[in-house]
Amino acid sequence: MTTIFLGLVLGFVVWFLSRYLIGGLYTVDQNERAVKTIFGRADRVPDATTLDDPISQSLNDDEKLRYKYPQVRVIPPGGPYFKWPWEKVYKVSIATQTLNMAFDPDSPSANSDGQILEAVTKDQLNTGLSGQIRYRVSERNLYAYLFGVKRPISHVMGYFVSVLRERIANFEAPKAKSADPEASIVSGISINDLRKNLRDINEHMDRECASSAARYGMVLDASLITGIDPPPEVESALAAINTAHNQVSSDISLAQATADQKIEQSKRAVEIETLKAQAEVEPLRQMTTQLADLKKAGDGALEAYQRNVRLSLYTRAEQVILEAK
Repeated sequence: MTTIFLGLVLGFVVWFLSRYLIGGLYTVDQNERAVKTIFGRADRVPDATTLDDPISQSLNDDEKLRYKYPQVRVIPPGGPYFKWPWEKVYKVSIATQTLNMAFDPDSPSANSDGQILEAVTKDQLNTGLSGQIRYRVSERNLYAYLFGVKRPISHVMGYFVSVLRERIANFEAPKAKSADPEASIVSGISINDLRKNLRDINEHMDRECASSAARYGMVLDASLITGIDPPPEVESALAAINTAHNQVSSDISLAQATADQKIEQSKRAVEIETLKAQAEVEPLRQMTTQLADLKKAGDGALEAYQRNVRLSLYTRAEQVILEAK
C-alpha cells in the first residue's frame, strides 16, 4: 500500500514538473512581441496609458477619451522565458503585411471577391478603385490590438474604406492657373481629377489613417491607390473627351512652338543686322578719334596726314581728274 502511495506521489510530481515547469518555458521569435496576462489581466506599466505616447497626438479631444488604453509590458524577442500556470502568453507578429484595399475581412466575397472597391464621386458616378495597403501591428499599443478591439483588422479596414469613400465623394482638384477653356472642361470631370491627383489622395489617406495605431493598435504604413475605373457606359465618352482635349492641346502646343520659333528668328535677324551696322560704323568712329588726336598733336599734323592719304590714293588710282584753275 505504501509503495502504491509513493508511486502516485512520484507520478504527480513528475506530471507537475513536466506540465507546469518544463511546459512553462517559451521563446519569442525575432518578428514577434509577446504580452503576459496574470489571472486574465494584462501585465501593465503602472500609471501609464497610450495618451502618454506620441502615437496619440493625431487624436482629437473626444477620441482621446474613447481610445485611452493602458500600456503593457512587452516581452522582446529571445528566451527561454518562464510562466506560471496562472499566466498566459499572447504572441503577436509585427511583420509588415500587404492587403488588397478592397478586401472585407468579415465578408471575403464582397467587393468583387476583394478586388474592386466601389465609391461614388461628387458628380454621382459609381467608380471602381483598386490598390493595396501595408499594415503592421503597433508594438506601442498591443493592449488595443489584443484586448481593446475584437477584430482589429476589420476595424482598420472599415475605417480606411470610410475615409477613402468620403475623400472620393468630396474631392475637388486644385484650381488650374491655365486660362485654356478646354483644360477647364476636362478638369471639371471628377474621374479625370481623381486620376490626375492620385498622389495627393494617397498622401491624404496616409495623414488621415495616422491615428489607427492609437485607435486599434495597427499601423497603416502606406496606402497605394493604383487604379480608378469609371463605369463602362462612361468610359467611352470619357475617352472621347480626353482624346479631343489631347488633340486640342497638341495643336495649341504646336502653334505656340511655331510662334516662339518665329519670334526667336526675328530676334536673331535683328541682332545680326545690328552687328552689321556696328561693324560699318566702328571704322568711322575710329577714324574720327584718330583725326581728333592728330589735330591736337599740333599745327601741320592734320595737313600732313591728309597729304599722305592723298598720295596713297594717287598711287592706287588709274585715273586722276584735277580741277583746272
